[in-house]
Amino acid sequence: MKLFKRKGNLISLHPAQILVIGFGCLIFLGTLLFMLPIATNEKGHGLSFIDALFEATSAVCVTGLAVVDTGTTFTLFGEIVLLCLIQIGGWGFMTTGIFMYIILGKKIGLKGRLLLQDSLNVFTLSGVVSLVKRIILITVIVELIGAATLAIRWSFEMPLGKAIYYGIFHSISAFNNAGFGLESDNLSKWVGDPTVNLMVTLLFITGGIGFTVILDLFHKRSLRKLSLHSKVVLLMTLILNIIGPLIILVSEYSNPATIGNLELGDKLWASYFQGVVTRTAGFNTIDIGALNLSSLVFMMALMFIGASSGSTGGGIKVTTFAIIILAFWTVVTNRNDVNIFKRRISWELVNKSLSIVVTAILFIFLIFFLLTFSEKADMSKLLFETISASATVGLSANFTPELSPIGRVLITIMMFIGRIGPLTMAFALLNNRKEAKIRYAEEKILIG
Repeated sequence: MKLFKRKGNLISLHPAQILVIGFGCLIFLGTLLFMLPIATNEKGHGLSFIDALFEATSAVCVTGLAVVDTGTTFTLFGEIVLLCLIQIGGWGFMTTGIFMYIILGKKIGLKGRLLLQDSLNVFTLSGVVSLVKRIILITVIVELIGAATLAIRWSFEMPLGKAIYYGIFHSISAFNNAGFGLESDNLSKWVGDPTVNLMVTLLFITGGIGFTVILDLFHKRSLRKLSLHSKVVLLMTLILNIIGPLIILVSEYSNPATIGNLELGDKLWASYFQGVVTRTAGFNTIDIGALNLSSLVFMMALMFIGASSGSTGGGIKVTTFAIIILAFWTVVTNRNDVNIFKRRISWELVNKSLSIVVTAILFIFLIFFLLTFSEKADMSKLLFETISASATVGLSANFTPELSPIGRVLITIMMFIGRIGPLTMAFALLNNRKEAKIRYAEEKILIG
């Protein structure tokens, strides 16, 4: 794949390269802002370069991993910078850039529309600019509803101004699947609170199913009329959101360090929250580091699967996972076609899905392998941290602050790859295929 194309004396960047550079510049800007003395409560200086880079990458990649305590480390200025990075990262820098063009009344050229199509991961070029307007509108409406609901709930236990600010901060963080919280224990204070549990999960589930699905639901208003993409996303989300809480409840039911000592109602809320949050956002209402190994392993699998394409979440995406499972079933049942909802999935799409999964595994293995050199910790914690960063989930088994400088750089790289890699990889697979001029003779290889 050529990322650079020469036109005369000028070098034209490939759209995938522009996306990488754009996110990189945004992270660099965030890093510089976090290094300013006014960004932290530490007198006279801001964060170190490595810590600032880590926090900025985590925010832009809407991950949620943190090497410092958000609520006590950052000043109001630092927290606002963090929120801005989360919001821009959730939208994607191209969506934000096009939105600024719209505000200024400037026309969007073909190249801008192509880049936007790439950024939003949509099928066609038509209507991408109007899609941006709808994305912004949906975001504002959903985040305002979330902020108002949480502010009203928290106004009963903290000053009104603080409650409003907490509502705004956590609503933006939740809808964009970031997982940053202002309390040292994240949301553990409200482990059994129905309002907080429901509102926060509704926010990150909505952000995790993707803007395409939300708009499809709004326009069609009938499950039967939905696109195949929307049907698969909703079905997989429902299945995983049922299985996740059940597994956590069974695995942790008697664990006194997590939910073992809670009342039955609180156990159910904690299991529900931690079971559905795993695939998308990094919030927690129980101590992740105290979970049983079985729970951690299952959560790794959910994090790896992730959210929906075109959403604020990460992972290989539920649609990719669904296609792989369907292809496996097609092979073992000796059928010719991959079918779902009376529609056929092309084998070309199956091959691309396999490529995404294999590439994700290779990146995870590489970073995990390097972490075994730089960190002295259990293998389970290192792998959990790596998958969480790769899927831009942000959950941590209380290990992120203990990372060495090298480890922090490696996880930073993993977060960036997790946010950018699948996008550029999908673009290369879908749009840069070239037919070979020579087709060689076929020969079989023994497999299995």
